[in-house]
Amino acid sequence: MRHKNHIGLLLGITLLLLPSVVFSQAKVGTTGVNFLELGVSARAMGMAEAFTAGVDDASAVYYNPAALTSIYGRELLFTHISLPADINYEFIAMALPVEMVGGVVGIGVFSLNSGDILYTDYSYPYGTDQSGNKQYFSAGDIAVSLSYGRYLTDKFSIGATMKYIREDLFEDYDATGWAVDVGTNYNSGYRNFKIAMLISNFGPDMKHITKEFPLPMNFKFGASIDMVDMDDHLVVFAAEGQHPADNLEKYNIGLEYRYFDRFSLRIGERMNYDVDGFTAGGGIRLPVGEEVDLTVDYAYQDFGWLNEVHRFSFSLAF
Repeated sequence: MRHKNHIGLLLGITLLLLPSVVFSQAKVGTTGVNFLELGVSARAMGMAEAFTAGVDDASAVYYNPAALTSIYGRELLFTHISLPADINYEFIAMALPVEMVGGVVGIGVFSLNSGDILYTDYSYPYGTDQSGNKQYFSAGDIAVSLSYGRYLTDKFSIGATMKYIREDLFEDYDATGWAVDVGTNYNSGYRNFKIAMLISNFGPDMKHITKEFPLPMNFKFGASIDMVDMDDHLVVFAAEGQHPADNLEKYNIGLEYRYFDRFSLRIGERMNYDVDGFTAGGGIRLPVGEEVDLTVDYAYQDFGWLNEVHRFSFSLAF
């Protein structure tokens, strides 16, 4: 009798879970402002963006605000991304410890622009007006963020990011909204082993004219560890899983090798993504003053049947 009850319970749970599974599949590709899901760091992308636990620079305003506590001085970071179809994405962030608030504050600006797009309609299907001149328009997205991270204990930190989002499609067809990221980071103290969690892009639906659409909310769980830690050599392994609101689960793994903390090589794999998988990159850190370091990073991202994507990041620590 007990065996039958167990079978009935399992069937009941399966029936309860089935609608949620179907619902999640039905939501694939239904969110808007998906530029918020594009990686903003060449260093992170070189490791396939398995970066929620291991981030320790100003890009933490995007990857995990709880990791801002890893920054002990002022840091400025800029990233340029060349996407297919001549779309450009720019990111700039600044992080600085503020003793008055007992933590680290970060500011980020995200900007995506389509460039010139030939304007066509029923009257002028070839994109020219009555005089034969070509007509163009452009679309773009922008987000501005404010982040804060602080330690709760000597090993555990929390952080949050507030974002203002705007999307411009054509003339007066725009939408605005806001979102919040909340993250945690725990360092065990053993080989710099860290575990981290992040909920990103949590906020109300945005609206274009009369049509509402949800934000690309995502839940991430990641870990990183120093596999090799010698005077001249450091090898970091990182892994991450994520559950986006509009797609199936995704998984990232990455490796970073540092030599004398000056030169870096990175490799990674993104699994269960629509088009891309393999990533690679490298970086160099150079002193440009007594207390100023310049870091230049590059990442290559295989985009499958689309063109490959290149990222360049430049950061100043001072």
